[in-house]
Amino acid sequence: MTELIAGTSADADGAYKGTVLHDTRSSPLWLKPLEAVSALLMVVITVLLLVGVVSRYVFNQSLVWSDEVVSISFIWLTMLGAAIAVHRNEHLRLGLFVDLLPPRLREFVHAFALVAIAAVLLALIGPAIDYAKDEWFIHTPALDLPNSFRVSSIGFGFAVMLALVVLYAGRSARKADLALAVLLVAVVAGLCWHFSPQLMKLGAANIGFFLIGFAAICLVAGVPIAFCFGVGAVCYLAFTTHVPLTVVIGRMDEGMSSLVLVSVPIFVLLGCILDATGMGKAIVDFLGSLLGHVKAGMSYVLLGSLFIVSGISGSKVSDMATVAPALFPEMKRRGHKPREMVALLATGAAMADTVPPSIVLIVLGAVAGVSIAGLFQAGFVIAMVLLAVLLVLARWKARNEDMHDAKRAPLSLVRRFLLIAAPALVLPFLIRAAVGEGVATATEVSTVAVVYALFVGQVMYGGIGLRKFYDMLVETAALSGVVLLVLGSASAMAWSITQSGVVQQLSTVMTSLPGGWVGFMAVTIVVFVALGCLLEGLPAVLLLAPIMFPIAHKLGINDVHYAMVIVCAMNIGLMMPPIGVGFYIACRIGGAPPDEVIGAIWPYLVALLVGVLIIAAVPGITTMVL
Repeated sequence: MTELIAGTSADADGAYKGTVLHDTRSSPLWLKPLEAVSALLMVVITVLLLVGVVSRYVFNQSLVWSDEVVSISFIWLTMLGAAIAVHRNEHLRLGLFVDLLPPRLREFVHAFALVAIAAVLLALIGPAIDYAKDEWFIHTPALDLPNSFRVSSIGFGFAVMLALVVLYAGRSARKADLALAVLLVAVVAGLCWHFSPQLMKLGAANIGFFLIGFAAICLVAGVPIAFCFGVGAVCYLAFTTHVPLTVVIGRMDEGMSSLVLVSVPIFVLLGCILDATGMGKAIVDFLGSLLGHVKAGMSYVLLGSLFIVSGISGSKVSDMATVAPALFPEMKRRGHKPREMVALLATGAAMADTVPPSIVLIVLGAVAGVSIAGLFQAGFVIAMVLLAVLLVLARWKARNEDMHDAKRAPLSLVRRFLLIAAPALVLPFLIRAAVGEGVATATEVSTVAVVYALFVGQVMYGGIGLRKFYDMLVETAALSGVVLLVLGSASAMAWSITQSGVVQQLSTVMTSLPGGWVGFMAVTIVVFVALGCLLEGLPAVLLLAPIMFPIAHKLGINDVHYAMVIVCAMNIGLMMPPIGVGFYIACRIGGAPPDEVIGAIWPYLVALLVGVLIIAAVPGITTMVL
């Protein structure tokens, strides 16, 4: 959510990995207590949210204090999770260009990436401490606690991440490379500081120099995306303005702290439960017994499974990892080629990303101020449009499929699979109905869904051991930390861009494009397809949403309609070779070489693009359910 893609800790054939800090999952002894605390915080958040739901709907009383405890626990979970993710090598970065370098140069670039991460953390620790001191005089309404108890998590998390980076830099990088990288960063910083008065006179040109140039260099060098955004914001504010860096911390705090975002780790946990209990496999087995005997039936099952499973996990990676192992062996037996299977898997996951509960939609709603209930309602319909175009293409591709060995499953077997899958099948529709109809918020529904999944999984699907559950809690903290740290740093960078005045100029240009809203929508699709390739979907949305939505609003475009278009376009870019990270993750999960899948995936991407153009051109498809 990813995904990280929410939920991505992917090593996608070397194409998309976190900056290499450590080569095992074993944690240093001093980090284990932090993992235990993060697991405990995850339990506290889930329990308190559930208690709040019961109190509100059963006893008609609101527990204000519980929201404050959840808010404090949530930001501590985020920062501890981000630190754990640094150790686990789970922060998202673009590794494609680094992997093309000669081994010796790659080692230096690796050292530079570590020094860049350390530099931005070092620059922010002091402002984070100052920010915590300033918040001491602000007290929470119910518990009357200084807000410093909450925001001190930011400085603490930065300090732990810095310690991990320094520790692993000493272990994994050549001393000469580190020394040269430190010298390079120091010289660049010194020159920028020396020429700061001249840089301040350049005005909007600094956006291209710092917020785009420096961030892009770091991105190409393999610096994790969250820290690329941090580099851009810190350098721009430090060298071209008189704005204190505590503003960066404040924007990060605001970007990560919304209670709406608490549903992100809860839905990540729900996806882990789905994988661990086998609920997803039960859905796949049922659809296979129902449709497996018809022409293109297994393709229908794959797409249908992704559509339904996505409504539980909220994570593309979790969806693909659940569906592929259950279906690919049978599809191979029936003569399906691995490249076609992986192509369909990748584009099917892109299609299903708007099915609630989509973590991307939750985060987008929080960042852009769009109704999450409206996004959930429309997302279901939009996913059906994309599903339809993929089904049509799959049927056309299967026109010559040999079905002489395919047999209809006995009705008794279909009934048995339906009985097993029924508790899992109910869940996505309950989530959509509860949020879409305004019965409960996404956060409340996510908590109830986790408890429901745990209960059903324990009773019907074999359950989860305590050790496994603990590991899931820590994994949830790490993956949530990845997503939310990107959100915080993107919020700081987006604020910097907004304050520069460039947005007003961009708004003037975009609103005067030929064709009015149609021209603007076409540019939007191109931009988000491109950024979906480069930044992975979620960072692209986080960075541009605050800038693009006001422009769309001026042109009279419905917010939910616009959100659907950018998410769908972003997902196409995410799965588009040779850069799209989702493409490599799908190849890894499906066990097919990327160079073979490249030729097979383009027809499916074109089909998705046709679907997006239909959605963009016909607003009524989105708005008819609002």
